[in-house]
Amino acid sequence: MPRKKKIDAESIQEQETSNEEKQKDSSELNSDEKELEEIENKKREKKQATEKEEKEETDEEKHKKKEVKMLSEKELKKVMTDTKETIVPLTDYIRCSVHLGTKVITPDMRKFVYKRRADGLAVINTSMVDDKLREACKFFNNFAPEDVFIVCKREAGWRPVEKFSEVLGIRKFTKKYPAGIITNIRLDDFFEAKLIVICDPWVDKNALNDANNLGLPVLAICDTNNYAKGVSNVIAANNKSEKSVGLILYVLAREYLKANGREAEAKKLKLEDFTGKLDDNIHTKEASAEKVEFGV
Repeated sequence: MPRKKKIDAESIQEQETSNEEKQKDSSELNSDEKELEEIENKKREKKQATEKEEKEETDEEKHKKKEVKMLSEKELKKVMTDTKETIVPLTDYIRCSVHLGTKVITPDMRKFVYKRRADGLAVINTSMVDDKLREACKFFNNFAPEDVFIVCKREAGWRPVEKFSEVLGIRKFTKKYPAGIITNIRLDDFFEAKLIVICDPWVDKNALNDANNLGLPVLAICDTNNYAKGVSNVIAANNKSEKSVGLILYVLAREYLKANGREAEAKKLKLEDFTGKLDDNIHTKEASAEKVEFGV
């Protein structure tokens, strides 16, 4: 009997030990599960917070892009540094995207820049555009048509240049400028000039070089990515858009006719003859697309 009691006591002790171990294991398991659950919860909360933050940033960026994608007439008026009357209606400047520069701003053109848009494009101060255009008109009016020629290699300016040449009767060179035509007297088509008008100092650099070699004045449409070295009269404006170039040449032609007693002809001129059809929408989608196309 004593031996049996001893065995029973040992069995009971082993069972109690086993139960304790099971409880311990169960407790440890529950603890591990709780710890894992807490970790998962923290991960889940962190992920949700990150997603929320990303969504908020995305919404903010979308709103910002939508807000600064285009300049409205009201916003553009802020670019004007005073309330003077412009040489053409302010809405025409906007519709033709004359104020829209490039992503590049050279030291020569920095003074004409009002600000940068969120997409990186520079916005040219429209008041300064107007001032430089007026100065260019007064300077241009002093020359006879036979003493002037205009150069435009970029296709966007061909239509305005054709019209400009037709209205004023001046020589024009589009697509390609024959270098040396005003410097090499041995050429059959050599001629002399007193003023050269170019639509882009970089693209039309051969004509600019010839003028500089002869010491001739140069009137040029300069965008924010242009250097103005060798240019006598700068018209700060978008020179990548047909509409912008068209508006500049339209004003030059109109003011020239007025200054030379040809008021009737000046009144008959229409802006759209130089720019093509203008959309009443004053936004600048087309000009933005042109800037992307030229990689500026």
